[in-house]
Amino acid sequence: MQHFLKNRRRFITMLAGAGAAIGLGRASAQDDQSGGQDDLYFPGDEPAHRVIYQLNHGDLEYQTHVLNSMTAMIGKYGGNVKIAVACFASGIHLLAKEPMREVDPEIYARVEGFATNYDVEWIACGNTMDTVGYTADDMRDFARIEQVGAAALMEYQEDGYAYVSW
Repeated sequence: MQHFLKNRRRFITMLAGAGAAIGLGRASAQDDQSGGQDDLYFPGDEPAHRVIYQLNHGDLEYQTHVLNSMTAMIGKYGGNVKIAVACFASGIHLLAKEPMREVDPEIYARVEGFATNYDVEWIACGNTMDTVGYTADDMRDFARIEQVGAAALMEYQEDGYAYVSW
């Protein structure tokens, strides 16, 4: 009987230790999934993370990489990231109601989805618009025009946004 009780105690002790280890592992995994955020984030709070992307090429692979990176940011930080995108040169056509260059329909739809569903700011370079022949009326409703797209990049960085470019 003593042998049984001794083994039973050892078994219960092992179970408790295993349970604690599993619990710690689960808590650690949850920390990893939260993007390393220590504080709670509530909708309406100022996001802890801010990033501005430069989008200035018209080729599908490039645009896909930029949009996929934005998707990854939202996946990692959820609503705790504010994203802006400065479009100039060939990237300007993504913001036009009727693009003057071919734009992949999926990319075109994703841009609107980011603006509508994730409050991504899309900035159109006024100088590029002037060069191409776009007016403010030619741009999609969610596009905000800044006369100098490169200056918008600089100003966002001065406001604490991380700058991402390909």
